[in-house]
Formats: sequence, structure tokens, C-alpha cells
Amino acid sequence: MILVSVGTQLPFDRLIKTVDQWALARERKDVVGQIGPTDYLPKAIDYFPFMEHDRFFALQSKCRVMVSHAGMGSIITALELGKPLIILARDHLRHEHRNAHQSDTLRQFANLAGIYAARDEAHLLELLDSHETLTARPSIDASAPREFVDRLAEYVQNTPHRSRRARLMAKLRRR
Repeated sequence: MILVSVGTQLPFDRLIKTVDQWALARERKDVVGQIGPTDYLPKAIDYFPFMEHDRFFALQSKCRVMVSHAGMGSIITALELGKPLIILARDHLRHEHRNAHQSDTLRQFANLAGIYAARDEAHLLELLDSHETLTARPSIDASAPREFVDRLAEYVQNTPHRSRRARLMAKLRRR
């Protein structure tokens, strides 16, 4: 299964339309999409606007390849699950987002093994056509190393801002 996701904040019709047209042209029945708030209704892919986290995570765990916007949640989840991820950045000049941070994110992750950065819709189609050969990097651990947590706790303990320190310490204790 191929899972496509636009995240939870804004529509990303350019991504959904491209994947939907690809699935339609290739008669794919194994594409599922989280399409968010949109007026565009896919013709070939199974879709839903949103889904509770646990059910969506189950789909992410089950899929062969993930396709998404350049959102950090999608990138981190793909890395944790060891899934190949094709990303297409939202373009703020097309009013798909408020600023260019997704383009910056795409550039930062473009050379990371397992992340396939689509330059545009044509490149996205090429990547989809080769999805069976895409490989993931080994999965990463979802928790921070103990040394990092200890150093962060030490920093928080020694910060002069009591209210900020209290909030951070409470978060660290919950780990």
C-alpha cells in the first residue's frame, strides 16, 4: 500500500491531485490518502479527511511507501518506522502555506537516505513510478538518548527562568 498524507493544517490539492492522477492512469487500487480539508475529491485513491492518531499510525506502519508534504511529523514518523518517504514541499507562492519553511525542510532532508525529495509534480510522478525500488534507511529510535535527556535536564535546572524551568522539568519527568 502507498499512503499519502497532507497533514492536519491546510489542504494540499497539488499533491493529492498528482497522486490521484498517477493512481488512475496506472489503475492502482492500493493507494490511500489523508487529504485534509479540501474540495478536491480523488477519483482513484481511497481517502479520508482526517483520522485519529492510532488508526493513522497503523496505516503508516502497514504501508510500503509514504508520500507527504514536507512536514516534520511525517518525516520523523517515516524515519522511526523505517519507511521510504517521498516528499513534495508546499509552495507558499502558490498559497499552499504561509512561508517557505517546507522548501527549506525539503532541502535539509533531500540527501538523507530513505527520503526522496520531489522537485515538482513531474518528478513526483517519476518517484511514484519507481516506488517499488525505493529503500528506507534503518529505523531510528523514537526516544532521545539518556545522555541528551540528562544534559537537557541539567540545563533546565540551572536556567534562571523559574516558570520555564518548571514546565520543562515537568515534561522531562513524564518521560
